[in-house]
Amino acid sequence: MLELKAANIDYCLYFYNPNIHPRKEYLLRKEENLAFAKMHQIEFIDADYDTDNWFAKIKGYEQDPERGVRCTLCFDMRFLRTAQYASEHGFDVMTSSLGLSRWKNLAQINASGIRAASAFNDLTYWTHNFRKQGGSQRMLTVSKDNQFYMQQYCGCVYSLRDTNRWRQRNNRSKVELGNDFYGHTESS
Repeated sequence: MLELKAANIDYCLYFYNPNIHPRKEYLLRKEENLAFAKMHQIEFIDADYDTDNWFAKIKGYEQDPERGVRCTLCFDMRFLRTAQYASEHGFDVMTSSLGLSRWKNLAQINASGIRAASAFNDLTYWTHNFRKQGGSQRMLTVSKDNQFYMQQYCGCVYSLRDTNRWRQRNNRSKVELGNDFYGHTESS
């Protein structure tokens, strides 16, 4: 957010995440984004939760690993919808917070964003690395200060499956949806 302001970019928060599963997780993540937008007086655009289209797009790639083709298809779908909205509403730049996560491949994310933006005249994907200059730490600080929800997996049903498999192999309990929040402890 600081980088967007510093670059004098007019922005909104566009929430399009048909990949997030189950619906309980989707709603929780959406509410956290909405709370953040309200807190900072950022326009919040709530796009469709068209899971049927997402599952159709991913069909055949259900066993792909994180950062594989499945993720690229997911990013492409979501960025294309974002680019369409941006183009239709007079935005000339779009970007994403996906790259803040150290678990994501920034080059993969940027390639999807660039592909989507290039489908529309006068639209650019800003490849800014939000991780640098303390961006990831700022994200954690904001999350803890506001006791935002702590996501335990990327979001899709296959990520949840694979995360739980990894957790079981490492003698950890399965992901419990909706229970973990930054800055919240048992004694809080």
